[in-house]
Amino acid sequence: MFVKYQKPSFAEERLLRAQGYHYVAGVDEVGRGALMGPVIAAAVILPESFKARWKSRVRDSKQLSAEVREYLYDFIKETAISYGVGASSSEIIDTLGIAKATRLAMIEAIEQLMPQPQFLLVDYVRLAETNLPQKGIKHGDSLCFSIACASIIAKVTRDRLVTEMDEEFPGYGFAGHKGYGTEEHLRSLREKGPCKLHRRSFNPVSEIVGIKP
Repeated sequence: MFVKYQKPSFAEERLLRAQGYHYVAGVDEVGRGALMGPVIAAAVILPESFKARWKSRVRDSKQLSAEVREYLYDFIKETAISYGVGASSSEIIDTLGIAKATRLAMIEAIEQLMPQPQFLLVDYVRLAETNLPQKGIKHGDSLCFSIACASIIAKVTRDRLVTEMDEEFPGYGFAGHKGYGTEEHLRSLREKGPCKLHRRSFNPVSEIVGIKP
């Protein structure tokens, strides 16, 4: 299915609510593929129905400009019945692996929700760490409205955090590339060596650590 520019819908949420699940949470993560910093997850429970001009602008966070994401971030938080954010640091990622660390961040986000969700809609992942009913949806952040909203909350949260990290660890350009493996980031890694925020279990960081402990 080609979903690059598809508008997310409430189809999954409506189907579940017709089955008696009134609190349905969308769950997504950001930062899984970065070379530094945390992976951030968000979970969002939205009302069963609401009217808002901003709804038509919601997409997978990767398809939106930073300006539009910031605009939507505040509206999503104001509209949501509840939302939560979880994080796994680079140390946790290096210790447990990115898959486990991502799931733990998602569980942390879900546990912050009040009321607790009755059903989870998760982008790709199945969460073995919870007994809550759930469905992993391929391309969920492009297809499912609640997951798309969670992706926006997670993306804005992580981008703001990494921008703050850039001030503490200057010279790597974190504020620009947000920790991903751009040419600028790789060049600064080779010149300066990794800082404590880098994921030493990720290549090419692990290779550079071998040269510059």
